[in-house]
Amino acid sequence: MKKTINTDPSTKVDRKTIERNRRIHMKALCFKLASLIPPHYLKHTKEMISQQDQLDMAASYIRNLRDKLEKLKGKKEEAMRWKETKSNNGHNEMLRADQNVLVGSNLPLLELRDLGSSIEVMLISGLNKTFMLYELITVVEEEGAEVVSASFSTVGDKIFHTIHAQVKISRVGVETSRVYQRLYDLITPFQSLEYF
Repeated sequence: MKKTINTDPSTKVDRKTIERNRRIHMKALCFKLASLIPPHYLKHTKEMISQQDQLDMAASYIRNLRDKLEKLKGKKEEAMRWKETKSNNGHNEMLRADQNVLVGSNLPLLELRDLGSSIEVMLISGLNKTFMLYELITVVEEEGAEVVSASFSTVGDKIFHTIHAQVKISRVGVETSRVYQRLYDLITPFQSLEYF
């Protein structure tokens, strides 16, 4: 049985075109995946990050999200058991102690949103874990942003701090991963070692 060799130049061009289109498509997908990773999660370097490193970071970020999801599911189940116990038992003192453990375990929470030419910082803490708002403002301003508004409010046993800031020099911008890390370091003495 003889094999026929296709020497038609149009098939070679088609294969090359198909392969080029496939590579372009894969590159676009890798770029989209890398853009979904939050800036504070990326290892900040001045050099370009290779595509393989971007994929590794995305995989690591997904594993991290899975771990967080499992922890949150566990906390949800614990809260549901607590709620069920609360409705079935009249032991209010014991339940209040359990409630404080559940509520306090995930505070303080820090969230930083990069909105292009501005950033938003939100910090939620408990009443017994207070932060000085001026310390948060100082960190944001030292990193090259001008605070437009800052506020806090107390709701129940939580304090909500919110800071809105604009970039002072748009060409330079604000390194959000550095701002996040400095704010996290500021609140770490008051927080457990668990990182959300």
